[in-house]
Amino acid sequence: MKKTLLSLAAIALLSACGAEQASSGPAAKADLTDTAFNPNFSDYLKTLSSDEFGGREPASKGGELTVSFIENYFKEWGLQPYNQETGSYRQEVPLMKLIPYKVSALTAQAGDQSLTFNYRTEMTAWTPKTDKKVTLEGSDIVFVGYGIVAPEYHWNDYAGLDVKGKTVVMLVNDPGYATGNDKLFNGNAMTYYGRWTYKYEEAMRQGAKAAFVIHETGPAGYGWGVVAGGSPVRFALNKGDQADANLAVEGWITADAADQMFKHIGSSLAQMKAKALEKGFQATPLNLTANMTIDNKVEFLSSNNVVGFIKGSKHPEQHVLYVAHWDHLGTDPIRADDPIYNGAQDNATGTAGLMAIAEKFAKAPQPERSIVFVAVTAEEQGLLGSEWYANHPMLPLGKAVAGINMDVLNVYGPMRDMVMVGYGNSELDDIVQPYLAEQGRYLRPEPTPEKGFFYRSDHFNFAKKGVPMLYAEGGIEHVTKGKEYGEKMHEEYINVAYHKPADEYDPNWDLRGAQQDLAVYYAVGRELANSEKWPAWTPGNEFEAIRQQSAEMRDGK
Repeated sequence: MKKTLLSLAAIALLSACGAEQASSGPAAKADLTDTAFNPNFSDYLKTLSSDEFGGREPASKGGELTVSFIENYFKEWGLQPYNQETGSYRQEVPLMKLIPYKVSALTAQAGDQSLTFNYRTEMTAWTPKTDKKVTLEGSDIVFVGYGIVAPEYHWNDYAGLDVKGKTVVMLVNDPGYATGNDKLFNGNAMTYYGRWTYKYEEAMRQGAKAAFVIHETGPAGYGWGVVAGGSPVRFALNKGDQADANLAVEGWITADAADQMFKHIGSSLAQMKAKALEKGFQATPLNLTANMTIDNKVEFLSSNNVVGFIKGSKHPEQHVLYVAHWDHLGTDPIRADDPIYNGAQDNATGTAGLMAIAEKFAKAPQPERSIVFVAVTAEEQGLLGSEWYANHPMLPLGKAVAGINMDVLNVYGPMRDMVMVGYGNSELDDIVQPYLAEQGRYLRPEPTPEKGFFYRSDHFNFAKKGVPMLYAEGGIEHVTKGKEYGEKMHEEYINVAYHKPADEYDPNWDLRGAQQDLAVYYAVGRELANSEKWPAWTPGNEFEAIRQQSAEMRDGK
């Protein structure tokens, strides 16, 4: 990609708040170059990340304050409510809090011989079921390679296999990452099939009783401490009877534990990884049975997505989505020093950004297509609010033109670049670039596509329904301080503040960078809402087929 660097004049323009320009190109330059896109953004950010909101945990006092805060502004701006009959902007999201308060070791047994893997040090496990006690007893263990069924890649690790009642063990990530072969899956960039959440879902569809992913830091994108060192508490959507169809046990095992299992059949982890990549791979029974118990406590909770929209004048069912998660981790009463996880960057910035854009659209001329603003709950608990909305949308997602997700906006000042997560996935890249060029900026692919960040935020649930989604980050090349500064700030945030009480609002933040990005997101949404465009996924993308089905339904075929 050819870089478009900032000229000295553009730098000066970006640094000057409130600059006014005449209309030019597909969007008014005043929207794109004014680094005070919406001056109210900082006020929304300060309020959402304040101690009063208590870390915005779903189903808490702080969560209720957050929902009311967003809802009241949607009403003030005249957005149409989610529920037209009651006038409510709230979409209830039923949740379950699953607490595995006692987890045994996992034993892999063959006759009188057994291998024992201790909880947290060699394995970690939980149950998505609501049962008070879940037991694995004599469940045959089968190695299923990557645990993938991907017709578009002509790949089926479960071909000819019946795993009903069995325990499946599988590799993390996907074959493209393992080989670095650009012609296999998506090469080094993780696909949907590489996500551990997909692997559990596929194992459930295949009828397995339990599923364990083999942890390796490289292909997972994080160390064992991330997998096993945090809270064992899990959240899930309360789907009623569907909960009974879940796996009994989901979990991870260390690479060393997997190696011990494979040695039982005269093999090793390295050999089995190689075997999993062979053409015509067949799943391998390990001649071991899995045994363990989980004592489980369940709490049923309720939270809310907040949904408001502007009705299109010409095509009201066709719509553009703006999405951001309002929730964070709440308050930890055990911490004496600073118990509140304020989540200022994650994701008070994104929620404030969604509000700033909604306010701007509310004061603009009515668009031809509808624009839907969805502030979702329970992202930190597993993208649950967006999953619920995607399965219960206000308007059919087959008529969603595209969407923009905002999760952790830039607080470090104007950048020369914008980092696109999932770069190359869809035609949205091409729509974004002219607006960046008007700001004197360029689009940069994400630096670590193998870590699968495209599948780790709320846009993913919409992508699974076929909706092309833009998920970008502010950039790393600062206008005056350079790339090293941007990388340093990002690394410092991850190490010091991410999912920690230190993620607090700082009055010294330079929010001009966030305002830049909001201007681009606004311009992209405005273009899509006032055109006949239907951005497509890149040919071969794993979400292309469902988008094509939506297009056929949309066109009445």
